[in-house]
Amino acid sequence: SSAEVKCSLCVVGIQALAEMNRWREVLSWVLQYYHVPEHLPPKVLELCVLLYSKVREPQVMLEVGSSWLRDQTNKSLPEYGSLLELYLLHVLLPLGRFEEAEELVRGCDVFDSEQQLAFLGTICESRCQWTQREEMYSAAEEQKDAATETVLGALSQKLLTMLTLLRRALRSMSSHFYLLPYKKMLLATFLLYLVVVRLDPASPTALPFIYKLVQLFRQAWAAVFSPIHRPPIQE
Repeated sequence: SSAEVKCSLCVVGIQALAEMNRWREVLSWVLQYYHVPEHLPPKVLELCVLLYSKVREPQVMLEVGSSWLRDQTNKSLPEYGSLLELYLLHVLLPLGRFEEAEELVRGCDVFDSEQQLAFLGTICESRCQWTQREEMYSAAEEQKDAATETVLGALSQKLLTMLTLLRRALRSMSSHFYLLPYKKMLLATFLLYLVVVRLDPASPTALPFIYKLVQLFRQAWAAVFSPIHRPPIQE
């Protein structure tokens, strides 16, 4: 029939897109021909669930699979039970949707009591494993945070020690700097300027530079030292 031919062509298209690593386009491409999830053929839905489970994107099939399984027409199909099991194992349980999985199993008329108990046991086991993983992840995160706090505390302590030592060194240097005679320091600065600039003090062109140097040094001296420690300046 035309429906079977359409389904077969869609299966071939899904396989081709998957081989070209264009799996993200599969679901939207399929829905272009079937328009709503409830009209998907069982084979097409099965391939979509398996494909997105393999690429670890089961959430893509969450709404599509739920809509298909809750449709009353699809419940009468012979593939309904196998698709429900596939949806549970590859979509709901990996996503931690345990309550929704239990609701689907209890509301399914295809399974007998033994099958329902078996599926509920699988759901319970998966829930326990999920809880254990969450606890292990939380413990690992707490250990990581504790280790980070310890490292930051050690770095802060080292930084505080370095700042303390630096403050002591600067205080010692400043105390030693206060004891330097002003004239000697002025002479040393002047000689250093002459060496760097290579200026001849006997040259008339050097006088403006020397005057500016003395003025700058006076301003720096007045800005840095307080009146208590400032030595008298003699002309």
